Amino acid sequence: MADKPVVGIMACNRTVGVENAHAVMERYVRAAIRYGDCHALLIPPVMEGFSSATVTRHLDGLMLTGSPSNIGARRYGQDGGDGPYDEGRDDVSLAMIECMITMGKPVFGICRGFQEINVVLGGSLRRDIGSAVGNRLAHHAPDTIGFEAMFDHTHPVVLTPGGVLSEVYGRDELMVNSVHFQGVDKLGDGLTVEAVAPDGQVEAFSANISGSQVLGVQWHPEWQVDKYSDSQVFFRLMGQALRGAPVTSLAGKHAKL
Repeated sequence: MADKPVVGIMACNRTVGVENAHAVMERYVRAAIRYGDCHALLIPPVMEGFSSATVTRHLDGLMLTGSPSNIGARRYGQDGGDGPYDEGRDDVSLAMIECMITMGKPVFGICRGFQEINVVLGGSLRRDIGSAVGNRLAHHAPDTIGFEAMFDHTHPVVLTPGGVLSEVYGRDELMVNSVHFQGVDKLGDGLTVEAVAPDGQVEAFSANISGSQVLGVQWHPEWQVDKYSDSQVFFRLMGQALRGAPVTSLAGKHAKL
């Protein structure tokens, strides 16, 4: 039996008791292993002794998870914003994305990971979309509700005709969960919009950059993934990309880093 490919999964700095820990919520790892049919290695968010080139050489792809932390505004040339922040994750994840793309390996992003890809490719973020204002949706549930109920906060997204997700799903709309306070403002270079919310907010994008297949979604497909076949698609696509197969029309889109 051929060896399964290996995906690197980006970890965060989290406090456990009185100590710092490098952590990934188990739901991301299980979804990747089960539906991507791959092995997983966690990438610690610490720069000491870190070489993105060395780590990249040992991986078949990269998956960037969601996180309670926000990307520091200075990473996309702005000031201010609200934390919490995770400078170690910013350092490592942004370096890993750039190196993976340079080496032509696939990069898949969820929520914060979606935003990280956008930033690396020269895009910027807006930080004001948690609450409804005017015609804008509330992209995050109220703080007063419980953790699981937070993921029940949903809205539809319209899929771009002829795009990767439209071709894979065979329809023009999905219902997705919405658990984010930040989102794409300026779209990164080479990215193609795959889905938008009813208020026009970009919710998914794709690219093929120097042979690196890129797919990012703002929602959380890993949440209760066993219950939702639509969510499983993200990880099946990742498994396909890890094996070097074109992810439908991703192979027809080209850009330069």
